[in-house]
Amino acid sequence: MADEDENGMDDEGMDGGSTTSAKKGLFIPSFLKWVAIGIGAIILIVTVVVITMKIVGTNSANVPVVPQGEEFVQNREILDWYTSLGQIQTKTSGNEPASVMVDVVLGYKKEDKATSTEITQRTVELKDFLRRYFTQKTPDELRPQNEENLKIEIRNAINDSILSSSKIKDVRFLKLRVIQQ
Repeated sequence: MADEDENGMDDEGMDGGSTTSAKKGLFIPSFLKWVAIGIGAIILIVTVVVITMKIVGTNSANVPVVPQGEEFVQNREILDWYTSLGQIQTKTSGNEPASVMVDVVLGYKKEDKATSTEITQRTVELKDFLRRYFTQKTPDELRPQNEENLKIEIRNAINDSILSSSKIKDVRFLKLRVIQQ
């Protein structure tokens, strides 16, 4: 005890108090250090994600945006469809001709009686045109990836050379089968 008294410390003296205050003093800077590390990690992660998204965004700029849900349905015009042309069967042109079986339907404005009447009156001309059209194509031109172009060509040709007082809005294939021989 005498040694302890000489140093000016006893059991509840400076050692006990300094240990407790040292623990309290180290706790706050330690806590702040971990908070700073956490905030730094979050900032780093957000920065990496933002940079990655910008890089991915510039690479996918050529991808068209396809409307979905109600926006797509609201922007589409509702059409009546002329379905009485029936199936047309012919052969394609080219070195290796193929058999083509196609069932074409024509879309026109809803409740447009004039267009419906003109299509009905020109059914023979329409069937002949479609038969000649597919006869002039090669099997490669009738591949699935070319269907949209085929539909546009057919629609424009029918509107320009067959129908006189009315116009069709759309062409669809209920069946388009190309059979290589």
